[in-house]
Amino acid sequence: MKVNFRQKCLVALSVLLILPMGKVTLAVSDHNDFYNVVMQDGADPWVYKHTDGFYYFTKTTGGNVTLWKSAQLTTIDAAPTKVINTGGSGIWAPELHYINGAWYIYYAMDDGDNVNHRMYVMENTAADPMQGTWQYKGQITDSSNKWAIDGTVLQVNGELYFIWSGWEGNVNVRQNLYIAHMSNPWTIDSERVEISRPTYSWETIHSPNVNEGPQVIINGEVISLVYSASGSWTNDYCLGLITADISSDLLDPASWNKRNQPIFSSGNGLYGPGHHSFTKSPDGQEDWIMYHVAKYNNAGWNREVRMQKFSWNADHTPNLGIPVDPNLPITLPSGETMHTRYEAEKGTFGGDAYASSSPKGSGGLKAGHIDTPDSYVEFSVDAAAAGEYILLARTANGTAGGNWSNFQLSVNAGPSGPFYITNKGWENWGLSTARIQLKAGINKLRFTKGEGYGEIDFIDIKPL
Repeated sequence: MKVNFRQKCLVALSVLLILPMGKVTLAVSDHNDFYNVVMQDGADPWVYKHTDGFYYFTKTTGGNVTLWKSAQLTTIDAAPTKVINTGGSGIWAPELHYINGAWYIYYAMDDGDNVNHRMYVMENTAADPMQGTWQYKGQITDSSNKWAIDGTVLQVNGELYFIWSGWEGNVNVRQNLYIAHMSNPWTIDSERVEISRPTYSWETIHSPNVNEGPQVIINGEVISLVYSASGSWTNDYCLGLITADISSDLLDPASWNKRNQPIFSSGNGLYGPGHHSFTKSPDGQEDWIMYHVAKYNNAGWNREVRMQKFSWNADHTPNLGIPVDPNLPITLPSGETMHTRYEAEKGTFGGDAYASSSPKGSGGLKAGHIDTPDSYVEFSVDAAAAGEYILLARTANGTAGGNWSNFQLSVNAGPSGPFYITNKGWENWGLSTARIQLKAGINKLRFTKGEGYGEIDFIDIKPL
């Protein structure tokens, strides 16, 4: 809708009147916090912090295995990537493990028919998994060779165990969790042992009943196996807990004790948290969980990736709490560098674009109405040195029809390119990212009209 000058002045005045008294929004400031979206699209996140100091990340992409390599947790979305072809379809929940001096990717794959999903392995002996050659090691299975997904590896007491979600028979009645011993990173040498099946009311709300996404973490003498339960396509998706003593016979089902309540479920306006992974902060001092949630209420398999810090209970099991409020900033993982924040409402506007009130915005305001070809918001970004930087923008898109939108982003009046924003509703803020080249000194970043519509709460700038 076209807005004339008088209308824009009235809007600006009303914004000033509704802002809380005494609330000051600085145009530029250094920040040690973030809003916990890590990726604005994706499911089944796996992140591994290696001894080289880098985080290696992957998620379900469907047709391949894609790896991300990042020095910081909050910048994974903008990190360099490597695509690894598998030759199959239905590639679900890949995981990257470092075992006995080599890299291994475990992934579920089928031939186009879900009934044929099985687990497979690839190996890379290079020091950096983004380099070298990935060699196909074949299917990893026990003698039953039943439907299998979400495989992970437990390394404990010098032994290897494979844990996965599978069918008891050949029909999708329910998904159980199984464990088996491994003779090497690509071979199972024991029969599978069932250690969990959906039995509690919160696991059996939907059909088929589901236990999946097993992840293990050890604290003290306790192995915590945290898994996803209920339908991944529903708001009821959540995390449950099974524990075992580190010295017990892990192939004995009696060694595993299952809690009767979930330990992480919907809250603070976030729905269906699940299929997670655990990692450490850059300095190794904090424990973090990365997980996916629905982008909005009843979004089904339309999901995004978030993360938050967690603590430990007295019994050495993880205390995950509830999903943190998406509209409250949380402190960066310890050891991450601060970033410079530019509030969008303090940018320079052109055409029909202007700032308006934002109930969930960081400063109570947002930049929007970039609705015509001559509309824009521009930021003057001061870079200490020339080089590559990461741009992280808190963005929203409620364009009718549910499609993604984009701005056209240009740096220093150079060629513009799309800056994508997922669609999950106005005031339902997400994260859009890009890697940009800046010169030393003042740089001009301009967002102009692209496909659909979008809004910006603020932008953060971090050196790559």
